Amino acid sequence: MTETTTRRPRAGHVSRAVRTALLAGAVTALSATPALALDAGGPDRASDSTRASSANRPLRGRVTDHVVVISIDGLRPDAIDTYGARTLQRLMREGTFTLKAQTIPLSKTLPSHTSMLTGVEPDAHGITWNSDETDSHGHVDVPTVFGLAKAQGFTTAAIFSKTKFHHLEAPNTIDYVRSPKGGVFDYRWDATRTVDEVEKYLERGGLPNVMFVHIGEPDYAGHLIGWMTPAYGNAVRQADAAVAEVLDEAEDRFGKGNFTVIVTADHGGHGRNHGSTDPRDTTIPWLAWGKGVQAGVALPTTVRTMDTAATALWLLGVDAPEAWVGRPIAQAFQDGRADR
Repeated sequence: MTETTTRRPRAGHVSRAVRTALLAGAVTALSATPALALDAGGPDRASDSTRASSANRPLRGRVTDHVVVISIDGLRPDAIDTYGARTLQRLMREGTFTLKAQTIPLSKTLPSHTSMLTGVEPDAHGITWNSDETDSHGHVDVPTVFGLAKAQGFTTAAIFSKTKFHHLEAPNTIDYVRSPKGGVFDYRWDATRTVDEVEKYLERGGLPNVMFVHIGEPDYAGHLIGWMTPAYGNAVRQADAAVAEVLDEAEDRFGKGNFTVIVTADHGGHGRNHGSTDPRDTTIPWLAWGKGVQAGVALPTTVRTMDTAATALWLLGVDAPEAWVGRPIAQAFQDGRADR
């Protein structure tokens, strides 16, 4: 990343074959401003809300004022070095990480992301299916990282690239949300689209305290061709390039050194599937980089996906609910103390 506003060329779109073949919470925010949920292609009404929320100085966090959580769908930890994911490798050198974190045993995209963003396991949040069933099941009915942060006055944002994430778009929890509409997958929504949505939001005045970004390329390629294949490797590099661009956009908006990043995954995979308790499915990377991070510190081997939500809240100085099984990975940060 540079200190100028010069941008790198956009990462390439996923292949036509991949695009064609593969397709928060119950807490009501204390803020009086309703969340604005937009689907892809909807009217761009977010700019007025964004300008209004950005007019006031953002709340001060415990470690940082801005947390960016990036989830790379289907990223196996061993793929980072195998396929030369240079951005992730740099974050690992400059920050702290574990390549032995664990997702839930039900290692599927929607249940896993729900645990990642609610701090609880499926037996608590209740989402065990893996498709968009909001018409019949509605939104998740336990508190999410978005709702808890917003209830304390923080600004929240999410860029989702699959329709199944609609379950996490609970009313009055996410100030700005973009996601595909209709069907199981939106064929047109790839990493380039995700980066474009991040750029548009931040350049129009968005100043989120918590921003979640979902990148789906490795999962698409894994299901179509197979995990740890050349096609999967290309998808990992595309996702890595998208991470670099999200970081560039965040640096332009928040300022160099003024934000903290967590990069992780919802699951791995083997063959052309995932969802089992096989370690290739359940083992995920967990990286912390940016403001307040202790470079090179050894993280515990017990990092779980539920810890992501707890860590994001801890970074902002927000207490997680007692019912959460997720715990902040405070060891990753300067002057942090383990809460386990």
